[in-house]
Amino acid sequence: MGRAEELARLDGHLAAVRGGRRRLISVRGRRQAGKSRLISEFVRRSGLPQMFVTGARQATLQRDLDGFVEDVRLGCTLPGADGLTAGGFTSWEQALRATHAALPVDTPAIVVIDEFPWLLERDPGIDGTLQKLWDRLFENRPVLLVIIGSDLAVMEMLTGHDRPLFGRAREMVVEPFSIGDTARMLGLSGERAAEAFDAQLITGGYPRLLLEWRRAGGLSAFLDDQLSDEHSELVVTGQRVLDAEFPRDLQASGVLRVIGAGDRAFSAIAARAGVASTPLTRALALLAGKRVIAVDRPVAVKVGTASRYRVADPYLRFWLRFLEGAVADIQRGRPDLARARVAGGWAAYRGRAVEPLVRQALTRLAVDDPALGGAETVGGWWPRTHTPEVNLVGIRPGKGANVVTFVGSVKWRDKEPFTPADLDHLLRDRVAVPGGDTAPPVAVTRTTTQVPGLPSYDPARLLTAW
Repeated sequence: MGRAEELARLDGHLAAVRGGRRRLISVRGRRQAGKSRLISEFVRRSGLPQMFVTGARQATLQRDLDGFVEDVRLGCTLPGADGLTAGGFTSWEQALRATHAALPVDTPAIVVIDEFPWLLERDPGIDGTLQKLWDRLFENRPVLLVIIGSDLAVMEMLTGHDRPLFGRAREMVVEPFSIGDTARMLGLSGERAAEAFDAQLITGGYPRLLLEWRRAGGLSAFLDDQLSDEHSELVVTGQRVLDAEFPRDLQASGVLRVIGAGDRAFSAIAARAGVASTPLTRALALLAGKRVIAVDRPVAVKVGTASRYRVADPYLRFWLRFLEGAVADIQRGRPDLARARVAGGWAAYRGRAVEPLVRQALTRLAVDDPALGGAETVGGWWPRTHTPEVNLVGIRPGKGANVVTFVGSVKWRDKEPFTPADLDHLLRDRVAVPGGDTAPPVAVTRTTTQVPGLPSYDPARLLTAW
């Protein structure tokens, strides 16, 4: 699974339960990041009595409770499961009290409630109910209770200081695979390191998609396979995410699509989406609150205010740019048209989409790399006019203002190296960076550099950050 660290953390929680203590864990992560599979595998390995139920987007509270009973009927191994499958619950307090009664008295057990935020939609007080029963009933049973959710903002809110579960739930975040995990899973390093970046930009590090990539054996075969099937994971997951996150907010969904198409500045998004300033601000706040978009600001001696917006999830960014509009072509048996969409725009798209990964890598490498000047943060810089733009600016805190430790340029081209002309362009633009006019330059290139002595970072070197 590639989740050794996460499984070890879960084993640590289970060890406490085996020692006679109860434990409540809140697990959050992006949809398709592999949370449910991770917890399912953990439960299976434990061999303990268990109950695993999953919320769904139902119309009523009663349907949620009926779904709970059906899940119990299908796979619960708690010793008192018969009392749960009888059903007849009209509230979550009844269902949770029955769950407590079904637990073994002296031996450990695991209870999992997946998609908890969806249950919260129909019963906004379910976390208060859980807190009350956790304090009054579950304290006398060695149980590991896990609640899982894909709505990051809601799951963070549940354990906030003003919520009932504050101080009771241990938090755990399940991220998609990092690019280092992706490279190891696909066996990509050295001369093939660049392929790991391609895989990360398309799959977002989602384990299920990476398994398909590994089975196909590479980028071209993966796309041929996935784009020939309208029901493939690559094609359908994006729409599932949108349907789950924005079933009623059409404006936020529309704004997200504009950002996914490549517009980054507030004014450009407003013009393309046809949305006035106030509702656009509201839509952007919703998207940022759900962690669906990332907000980038220019960094130099001070952090600027000329915000840019991008889709935070690399997979969803790729899907919005290339696949949403191609679904109809795939459905009518023309995957060649979908493939042509990707082929026609991939090089230009990849050159900008790779920048967040490059910044993450350089931030990690800066701890030990003197060429990066001890940078604690790596971002980019642009003025309000958005011209000129410097891809990479390293900064570290100084007395009263940041210190710019380096400036850099990303040239992620298939065959062309980083050239002296690229360096000249960077040196001209760095003059505009506040505090960066004399900062040393660095190059990031997918291939090689033609500038002797210039610190440069290719895919293999960037991967060493992980």
